[in-house]
Amino acid sequence: QLKLVQSGGGSVQPGESLTLSCAASGDTLDAYAIAWFHQAPGKEREAVSCISDDASATYYSDSVKGRFTISRDSAKTTVYLRMENLKLEDAGDYYCAANGRPFIQYTCLAGTANSAEFELWGQGVQVPKVS
Repeated sequence: QLKLVQSGGGSVQPGESLTLSCAASGDTLDAYAIAWFHQAPGKEREAVSCISDDASATYYSDSVKGRFTISRDSAKTTVYLRMENLKLEDAGDYYCAANGRPFIQYTCLAGTANSAEFELWGQGVQVPKVS
């Protein structure tokens, strides 16, 4: 059974970089679109990036476009979120989520994904706010 195991959170100063990882356990990720969600304190989870199952397409929210990069490894077991030039508003919890349904991949890449549509989640990592 597929499980997602996250790593890479931690404290950073504004302007610094951080890479989050979402690793598969029990299966590979090549049949799944993967989304990264950001949940700021007191707010709902928002999809900030998504990558298609074959890595041919990606999505970035306006708030992270040009600063974050989503990628998959060649072994199809890990998805990364490289976060550069971090801002104070990037602080919060980050979750990766997987979905194997083509329609959900479509909505994810279109930027209209809803967290409720994803059933498989990583445990989340925290990026604390450091001023």
